[in-house]
Amino acid sequence: MKNTPPPARATMREWTGLAVIALPCMLYSMDLTVLNLAIPSISEELKPTASQLLWIVDIYGFFVAGLLVTMGTLGDRIGRRRLLLIGAAAFGVASVLAAFSTSASMLIATRALLGVAGATLAPSTLSLIRNMFLDPGQRTIAIGVWISSYSAGAVIGPVLGGVLLQFFPWGSVFLIGVPVMVLLLVLGPLLLPEYRDPDAARLDLASVALSLGAVLPVIYGVKQIAEHGPDVVPALSIALGLALGWVFVRRQQRLADPMIDLGLFRLPAFTVSLGAYMLACFVMFGIFLYNAQYLQLVLGLSPLHAGLWSMPGAGAFIVGSMVVPALVRRMRPAFVMGGGLAVAALGFGMLAVLPAQDGLAWMVCSAVVSSLGLAPVFTLATDLVVGSAPPERAGVASAISETSSEFGGALGIAILGAIGAAIYRGTMADAVPAGLAGVSEAEAARSTLGGAVALAGQIGGSAGAELLDAGRDALMRGMRLTAGVCAAVLLFVAGLVAIRLRGAGGAGQALPVDSPSAAALPER
Repeated sequence: MKNTPPPARATMREWTGLAVIALPCMLYSMDLTVLNLAIPSISEELKPTASQLLWIVDIYGFFVAGLLVTMGTLGDRIGRRRLLLIGAAAFGVASVLAAFSTSASMLIATRALLGVAGATLAPSTLSLIRNMFLDPGQRTIAIGVWISSYSAGAVIGPVLGGVLLQFFPWGSVFLIGVPVMVLLLVLGPLLLPEYRDPDAARLDLASVALSLGAVLPVIYGVKQIAEHGPDVVPALSIALGLALGWVFVRRQQRLADPMIDLGLFRLPAFTVSLGAYMLACFVMFGIFLYNAQYLQLVLGLSPLHAGLWSMPGAGAFIVGSMVVPALVRRMRPAFVMGGGLAVAALGFGMLAVLPAQDGLAWMVCSAVVSSLGLAPVFTLATDLVVGSAPPERAGVASAISETSSEFGGALGIAILGAIGAAIYRGTMADAVPAGLAGVSEAEAARSTLGGAVALAGQIGGSAGAELLDAGRDALMRGMRLTAGVCAAVLLFVAGLVAIRLRGAGGAGQALPVDSPSAAALPER
């Protein structure tokens, strides 16, 4: 039996390169958060219709989700660093165009271009980490930093965006990205090595079209249901996406060089980690809907104070990501992930008994506990998914990982949001006094707590106070039940992970060295 030499350890160059990689990831997360702050100013200046405003917010995420797999595959073929730098240049140009948009249509188009460029960032940066950090322990640390950069962006984005909007026009929130991308274009060629699959065939354009046709309609349909409730059009959109997804899978089975290696899904470390990652995103993004409403509409905090009180949870997520390497040196990844999911379930269980009044400290504590629990899941699931793939397929494995998180988040918002909305509407069905409001105002109050708050302000007096109390009670019922569902989901996944991944090592279940597809040739 041959003695396999240990993998090469990363040097200072790789760790410095990791800092460069973290910059666009942080920016990507910031770009998702700062736009919401600028919406009032954009609405005032560009005067978009309701439909245009929805597309301004959503089109970035649609294109990112739809193009992740394509960009991951493209990076495997043309080079991960090359794709990252092309995407960085496009992101910088699109940011300038978005900042100086003169119409709603122009802003929608530039946001779409930002989505195309943004889709290059996650798979390129994560697959570069896969090849830069060959030592499993070092790679876990690097992925923890990569995950933390997204959390840091979510923390910095609202604060920096608020400061910019206080002193500058709304376009300034887009210009944040320009110096970051310029820095990446300067330092990237110096610090980041190039990697690609030397034996890759030409990109199959039919597979690209089918992947877009599968992902985009499903994401669109789920988001529409989350925002407007079940309807025929989003249901047909989801059905179309699933049908095209089936055709896509069948095509991959017939191709000699498929866009996605379906053999990856036969690896337990890959499939179970992917499912855990998706369900973690499901509960995390789904509960975000309620947190903001509780802080602002139940406790009465301003948007700024609500944002500041959300920072401890984000900070706990960063801390949790960074302690993972120390934990996996003492325990198997399956038990770290399973334990983290159990801790997160405790955090969501705390939300299930959240008091309606004076619950700020309780909610912040629950956010800290759940973030500490979910952080190891995000870090180790990503590590196991990427480590399960052979090096030359790291780009598409990274893209599949990020696509699963997009689907998980969208499904969480849709399904958990629908549960809360149904409870709210059922509780508020008879809560609006007849004759005190118009039909539209009454319907708004029966649909959302925001509508109830607005109507209560118009009515005033004891009737307004009773309506406000009823609306808050309805939201709390939906929030508590949803949190309980999340806790149950997390406990189920914790058991599944602990059982199915108990044999997985820190590097995941990588293909054997003598596998035909396990011989990537790095370019330096």
